[in-house]
Amino acid sequence: MKRQKILPILLLLISLQSCYKDEYEPQMVIQKTIFDHLNSSMGYSYLTYALQKTDLDDVLNGAGDYTLYAPNNSAFRGFLMREGYSSLDEVPTEALKKILLNHVMTGQIRYRDFKSGYYPTAATSDVNDLPLSMYINQVNMRVTLNGSSRIVQGNVNASNGVIHAVNAVIPIPSLVTFVLADPDLYNLGLALTRDDLSVDFPSILSTKNGSVPAPFTVFAPNNTAFVNFLNELEVERLSSIDEPNLILTLKHHILGEINALSTDLSDNLTLDTMGGEITANIIGGASLTDGNARVSNIVAVDIQADNGVMHIIDKVILPL
Repeated sequence: MKRQKILPILLLLISLQSCYKDEYEPQMVIQKTIFDHLNSSMGYSYLTYALQKTDLDDVLNGAGDYTLYAPNNSAFRGFLMREGYSSLDEVPTEALKKILLNHVMTGQIRYRDFKSGYYPTAATSDVNDLPLSMYINQVNMRVTLNGSSRIVQGNVNASNGVIHAVNAVIPIPSLVTFVLADPDLYNLGLALTRDDLSVDFPSILSTKNGSVPAPFTVFAPNNTAFVNFLNELEVERLSSIDEPNLILTLKHHILGEINALSTDLSDNLTLDTMGGEITANIIGGASLTDGNARVSNIVAVDIQADNGVMHIIDKVILPL
């Protein structure tokens, strides 16, 4: 009789113990890879197909730690229309692969951790095998990439990284891309695009590598440099500088047919800009000296575009 009473109690205890394990013991969670996430999302069929066409699906389906900026189908349709393609199959495979790699960074950047600045991508420049830079602009938690693509959904977690959805395909950057994307180069952009100039600097600095006078080395004065420049000339605005002098001044910031990295600079090195000679030095920090013995410090180096490299300086270089 006692055994008949004890048996239901034992069964109840076993059942409760099983429920306790199911509810409170940690369960193994198998996360999807980056590619699995895209492949299971209807809005990313263009990106999925592009990754498969370029064999990058294997990379984003394997081990690793990546940040992917993922254009949706609408973004890809816009890209194809702008570039004059009717389908992804018309895009040369190597060109498509480079575009996709320009959307990938090694390591994870969480949305809350974005800070404005230049970052290396997995794509390489036409000039060399160095990573293309990307300018990320974060203002009030609104993140824009290379001036034209914005993150619209962040932090989709995957087993091998994180995905941020973007509303446009991120352009392969020319030097002009960076000047127009970086708010700290706003004044330089105004100078280069002044509508009365007889020299079309944006078109020149958009020249693709392999065509003269590309590649370029650009020493880009930041906004503070231009403010001090106007004060030095005792004028209130860029429009007050006469056109020939502004053109000559801007040419002093450009080297043609060379991609000069910071490691290529040395003391007392003469640089032949499009406007005249300046001198580079590296003792005490990289700097440039113009013909007026004015010294410009190089405050950011080796920002790599597809048609050259840019270094940011803190003082406008003046012609003699």
